[in-house]
Amino acid sequence: MTNLVDTAIEAHGGMERFSRFSSLTARLHQGGILWSLKGKPTVLENCQVKVDLKQERVSHWPFSPMQNRSAFTPDRVTIETPSGDVVEELLHPRQSFDGYEMETHWSNSQVAYFAGYTMWTYLTSPFILKQPGVVSEEIENWHESGETWRRLRVTFPASIATHSAVQTFYFNADGILVRHDYEVDIQGKNAAARYLLEPVKAQGITLPSKMRIYPRNPDNTPMREPLIVSVDLSDFHFE
Repeated sequence: MTNLVDTAIEAHGGMERFSRFSSLTARLHQGGILWSLKGKPTVLENCQVKVDLKQERVSHWPFSPMQNRSAFTPDRVTIETPSGDVVEELLHPRQSFDGYEMETHWSNSQVAYFAGYTMWTYLTSPFILKQPGVVSEEIENWHESGETWRRLRVTFPASIATHSAVQTFYFNADGILVRHDYEVDIQGKNAAARYLLEPVKAQGITLPSKMRIYPRNPDNTPMREPLIVSVDLSDFHFE
């Protein structure tokens, strides 16, 4: 059987093509219950996101109703004015979530940390599976919606900020990523299933234009309510 990591990367445009680019920018519209639970219903409802493809760095803007922007890295997050003045800083951001649950409110810099690592994980997948220290193992197939999906159990090193150390990636018969499971460690380790919908090609790279994230049941099936997060992406541009 073909190595699933290689199959998936080739299906999404190939590592050689992906490696030509250093960043990806997109327009982002977000919804779902998460943002109100965190006390930030509109902060990143409509914004731009820029993901560094060489290292884990992400920026979102504007942080509505201000025109401020974020600068995320795993160890430091800032919120900055359009002129570059730092108005909020969070060092060692993951530690700030200790004891947090699903309903615990976040600061803007905590939103920037969560949104930063999620979009870096989402927009670099499946290419992220070739990052140093990432270990992938193919596990038994999964049957859903009349299809059979191959699966990878993936373990991330501590150097990568992401939802949880162990995650599961699902690929359809064409090698396209269609589902992604994890536990959100920074909000009580709640189990989630992310669905990737309506894939598009941008400069030869296949990306989802919509994502829908639901709670995951103990039997690995998704709950269809509530919708935790919805993500609509457009205007992709690689540089």
